[in-house]
Amino acid sequence: MSAKAFAGLIAVFGVLAARPGHAQTPKPDSKTLAATGILERLAERSGVYGVPPTAKVPGFIADAGWPQKLPNNWILGQIGGLYVAPDDHIWVYQRPRSLTNDEAALTNASGKAKDGKAVDVLGFQRPYGVLGDCCLPAPSVMEFDSAGKLLQAWGGPADPDKCKMETGCVWPASEHGIFVDHNGFVYLGGSSANGNPNGSAWSSTNGADGMILKFTKDGKFVMMIGGPNARLDSNDKNGGRNGTPHFYLPADITVDPATNRMYVSDGYGNRRVVIVDAATGKYIGHFGAYGNNPIDDKAAAAAGPWMNDFTKSNMKPAFFRNPVHCAKIAKDGLLYVCDRGNNRLQVFNGRDPNLGKDCSNPMGEAGKCGFVKEQAVAVKTNGLPGSSVSMNFSTDANQSCLYVGDNSNMTIYLLKRDTLEELGRLGRSGREAGDFHWLHQVSVDSHGNIYTGEVDTGKRIQKFIRFGDQGCSGTGRKTVGGVLP
Repeated sequence: MSAKAFAGLIAVFGVLAARPGHAQTPKPDSKTLAATGILERLAERSGVYGVPPTAKVPGFIADAGWPQKLPNNWILGQIGGLYVAPDDHIWVYQRPRSLTNDEAALTNASGKAKDGKAVDVLGFQRPYGVLGDCCLPAPSVMEFDSAGKLLQAWGGPADPDKCKMETGCVWPASEHGIFVDHNGFVYLGGSSANGNPNGSAWSSTNGADGMILKFTKDGKFVMMIGGPNARLDSNDKNGGRNGTPHFYLPADITVDPATNRMYVSDGYGNRRVVIVDAATGKYIGHFGAYGNNPIDDKAAAAAGPWMNDFTKSNMKPAFFRNPVHCAKIAKDGLLYVCDRGNNRLQVFNGRDPNLGKDCSNPMGEAGKCGFVKEQAVAVKTNGLPGSSVSMNFSTDANQSCLYVGDNSNMTIYLLKRDTLEELGRLGRSGREAGDFHWLHQVSVDSHGNIYTGEVDTGKRIQKFIRFGDQGCSGTGRKTVGGVLP
């Protein structure tokens, strides 16, 4: 790290250390912090690594003090969605029902189980009231500013008035995927098959998630696209509420501001990306791997897991494998899709009129059916959730970096977007600042800072402050992932 860049970080962290707090709370100044070597150590353990001498990439350092302390004794559950809105506010979509008994120790008895024992809203036994001094489940949707201050929180089982069945709103059984569009609308998805609800006060009884919910930023319900009680059908066009397409465990949402078209990665159940009008939710088109439409669900299911193809040297399965985990659109109209089950990403031309229409491209020919190119990501990954889980772009004019999160190998690959070569990595498997456990979401603000969210037992959000270069240049490794030399 250059002396100039380090001085800038000292200034940033000095401001963070000076945040107002309780009157008697010790407040170290930036000079004291600098003398300890804390930033050098943090930069060393949380920065970019594996950069070849032929490449230049942005630098990053984990902000170990982000976000700020939550109010009301709230605690985060698994991070089902995270997205940085155009105003640089960070929207988090977390799962309060993923908290364990000890994490939600401040919940009190609110009812009785079938055996007559006192339980809380999550179904945990509370024979003597609360278990301990912390903590409580937070509402599912949380808006933070760039400094990590919580601005508002709403929705989910902790705030049920925001989504009532009589208004046409059904809250998902498991929160998954959030997006805030150029018009200020907030979109939410859900990904639970919900086959065995535990019967608690907060458990869902609405069957499998198949909906995308649309709200205003302050939590006013606008509409539901799709609906509950979903089932497998990767070619459905109008089986949802009000003639909208019925999803099956959708994972991610993005809206192209140039066309107001919404792209839904659908998902954990279906094997497609669905295109709808963001204003009405009406169907426009859908496509599978290589732009294929219709999609043969039976053939894809019969093919089994990724290693069945990998061990036969079939590196181009003609279908997405579950989950189809993300859809992200760049300013130039290229649409990037996380085909997590196949350890790859695929790129499509979002402005191609053939994309989403009936089209056959079983051999994966570039320039056909809207398909542009693909890249394998940690291709040998097996027995784990799969690699490509989330993506986003650097904020230089050409969006020259593509940041690809890996759910199994717990890192973010820094790719040169035009060649999809790997230029470096950020983060490793672990529990410390800058590490990841089940990395699940990657997003970027207008300054190029990266924000991440984790599931499983990770249950946290992190911020990585960018310094140095804004974009990616040079050449790198054509193989993405694998053990570095």
